[in-house]
Amino acid sequence: MWLKVAALSGILTPTVAFSCIALAIACYPPFSWTDNALSDLGFDKGISSVVFNSGLIISGILALVFASSLPKFLPNKTLARIGIFFFALDTIALTAIGVFPENIKPTHFYVSVAFFALFPPAMFAIGTVFLQTADTKMGLFSFFAAAFAIVVWAIQFTVGFGKNVAIPETLTALSVSAWAMILGFKMLKQ
Repeated sequence: MWLKVAALSGILTPTVAFSCIALAIACYPPFSWTDNALSDLGFDKGISSVVFNSGLIISGILALVFASSLPKFLPNKTLARIGIFFFALDTIALTAIGVFPENIKPTHFYVSVAFFALFPPAMFAIGTVFLQTADTKMGLFSFFAAAFAIVVWAIQFTVGFGKNVAIPETLTALSVSAWAMILGFKMLKQ
């Protein structure tokens, strides 16, 4: 039963996160994809900050529930435990972004960087475990999600998507979301 609840949490996490982000953008007309960071939505004094921050907190908690089931789904290997640990820290960082909005410096900066930096090593470790257990598709997809996130930030730091980071943040969040949803559906089937 817990595995089903956790799998549903993995599927719901992106739905809640992106719904709240979209609603926060709709409530904050000055938002610009090239001139803002997503976290700018959590700093406004209006409704956008409430929607954005609460959406991230709820999403982070759902993602942590999802992460808590991974030890039952993956083999008990050191590399799996390392990957799960990094992924669990990543979900805590997501929650912390909502708890510590942009005006709480430097904490917000650290938790934001942690969220984007912890995902690739978690995926490389978990992806390797999938490959070792002959789940080639999930292993390769995990590697792809990690590599995609790294390439997005490499582009941001070299060419740039704009003056600020909303685009690379969104693209990275999409790779995290796709991975969680696909694995969540896979867990439900089993």
